Amino acid sequence: MSEAKLDQLLEGMNELRLVTRAILDRQDETDAKLEALTLEVHQLKGEVAELKRDVAVLKQDVAELKQDVAVLKQEVAVLKQDVAVLKQEVAELKQDVAQLKQDMAEVKDGQDRHERVLETLALRALEWNAFRLDHLRK
Repeated sequence: MSEAKLDQLLEGMNELRLVTRAILDRQDETDAKLEALTLEVHQLKGEVAELKRDVAVLKQDVAELKQDVAVLKQEVAVLKQDVAVLKQEVAELKQDVAQLKQDMAEVKDGQDRHERVLETLALRALEWNAFRLDHLRK
């Protein structure tokens, strides 16, 4: 084998070593990137699992809120009926108060008439007594 061929072989081997070294360096970079991606995927899986738990809790909370809203709607309906009844009762009470005022006015008028009659009777009693005393003196 000639020296030129040996130099060529050595040069080829050096090139092959450089190419192999470059491939190994690239493989190390690729492995590091793959490890980083794997770590990120595991992290994302954890976050997704946490989000799923949070969504499940939120769904339960929403279901409870819906039940609460349904109960509140029923209570509001009952309260509306109660308010309607109260309005009716207030209207009736107003009528009763108006009637009581009218009755009181009539009672007062009657009382005034009775007082006038009593005054008249008292005057006549006094007049009668005076008349009787005058008559007894004579």
